[in-house]
Amino acid sequence: EMEGVPSTAIREISLLKELKHPNIVRLLDVIHSQKKLYLVFEYLNQDLKKYMDSSQTRELPLSLVKNYLFQLLQGVSFCHSHRVIHRDLKPQNLLINEAGAIKLADFGLARAFGVPLRTYTHEVVTLWYRAPEILLGCKYYSTAVDIWSIGCIFAEMVTRKALFPGDSEIDQLFRIFRTLGTPTEATWPGVTQLPDYKGDFPQWARKEMKEIVPNLDQDGRDLLVQLLLYNPSRRISAKAALNHPYFFWRSPGSPEERHALQRHCR
Repeated sequence: EMEGVPSTAIREISLLKELKHPNIVRLLDVIHSQKKLYLVFEYLNQDLKKYMDSSQTRELPLSLVKNYLFQLLQGVSFCHSHRVIHRDLKPQNLLINEAGAIKLADFGLARAFGVPLRTYTHEVVTLWYRAPEILLGCKYYSTAVDIWSIGCIFAEMVTRKALFPGDSEIDQLFRIFRTLGTPTEATWPGVTQLPDYKGDFPQWARKEMKEIVPNLDQDGRDLLVQLLLYNPSRRISAKAALNHPYFFWRSPGSPEERHALQRHCR
């Protein structure tokens, strides 16, 4: 480790050097001068958060949402196949350009994972995109935490509003429970044994996915259900998600998409 260089920067450099993929931001150079470290990345015009905020239409074209989701899953699948959990996926960390590419960025919190799974700190992932197993104090988590974040981002792209915009850990949990139902041993074996699970949690019923993302088709809703499964071991993998029927009729680069991108990625 270089003297005076934060461990997060060292971690990001070492991971990015080995993660070369079209949907992962490219590290072009590392400059170390006068006790400062500069990382030079490829330039992308905008991040997904700014793009969604600046888009004048109420909704993103669903074909563009599908295209972006497919690319994100490709990037995440590549990370996971190289034994890397990103741990901080959110719209602000997803960079886009007017050519229609979307790339994972900000690997400062990422972790290489081994077998068996290590004990990790649970103070990771911006609250709104944080998986329920982390919120409930689970220290042995896996690639499934990234999949949960992708599910939240997918819903947000469709509706243009955050799915679970909590302002504290307990508020975050209860927002999830109010939407997906309070988890039980039947829906999530082992949940009652997690450190921060409480037997007196309010009991909410699950809402229909059609109510949550009304303009998404049935295949899209089915994929979202699988991305947001409570049980991490049953949550769909990035690789399996790429083969979901939702993507069978993907038509990237439609005129609608190109127009939207050209308008906002300048």
